[in-house]
Amino acid sequence: MNLTSPSEIKALLERHGFHFSKALGQNFLIEPSVPRRIAEASGADETALALEVGPGVGCLTRELALRAGQVVAIELDNSLRGVLSETLGEFGNVEVVWGDAAKLDLSGLVRERAGGLRPIVCANLPYSVTTPLLAAFIEAGCFERITVMIQREVALRLAAAPGSKDYGAFAVFVNWHCEVKKLFDVPPECFMPRPKVTSSVIALTPRAEAPCAVEDETLMFRCVRAAFAQRRKTLSNALTNGLSAYTREQVNAALERAGIDPGVRGETLGCAEFARIADELRRTNAF
Repeated sequence: MNLTSPSEIKALLERHGFHFSKALGQNFLIEPSVPRRIAEASGADETALALEVGPGVGCLTRELALRAGQVVAIELDNSLRGVLSETLGEFGNVEVVWGDAAKLDLSGLVRERAGGLRPIVCANLPYSVTTPLLAAFIEAGCFERITVMIQREVALRLAAAPGSKDYGAFAVFVNWHCEVKKLFDVPPECFMPRPKVTSSVIALTPRAEAPCAVEDETLMFRCVRAAFAQRRKTLSNALTNGLSAYTREQVNAALERAGIDPGVRGETLGCAEFARIADELRRTNAF
């Protein structure tokens, strides 16, 4: 069965009474080279446990099954049970877990299934849940590589440099934890139904260590969130408004010690600058 053929996909879905859900962001690939390229880029081989989220009809799942030692595909839509049973039934190294990936204990799931295999993520993520799922993959702390197809605008934000219009708090979080590489774009005509936007495949490689030292990572990310919550305000104003434990005088003194102008905007700062700010605030007698 050709799982990227529109006519065969339609026949398959009709046999099982499946209807696309806009709420779940279901767009199935119909360009055969794309799932192959994604699977190849993921680094899946016989030593890998590949975690996939949202297998759809299983076209990427099958490419992973041909390469990986084990594939665990998490699917939320129960109406795809019959479809995936038909399309993946021949593969003994594929398990479908039914549930919401954002609510599952991913590290626990990997521990149970890995059996000595190295865990990776490879998935075509629904646009609406990209950010929470990427955060969940990173926070699980167990994946060697995360290769996902997401909306191109999100990919650009993750790869954005400080000072650019696409740069934001989530970019700081992702780049703190991972090296980010944009691999290739996938145009709308490669999907059924056709989305209104272009997609991009990116690879996240978790860092062996943080890009710079910081005494309190939690405080650093509180600073990041405060800075971007009011990104048009000066850094002094944004931090004062967003960090209720510190007075304006304490914030400005910490910025001065960190060598950062209180009048700049947070969107101009990188990880190292936020780390310095957090370190100086931590030394402030705020409590």
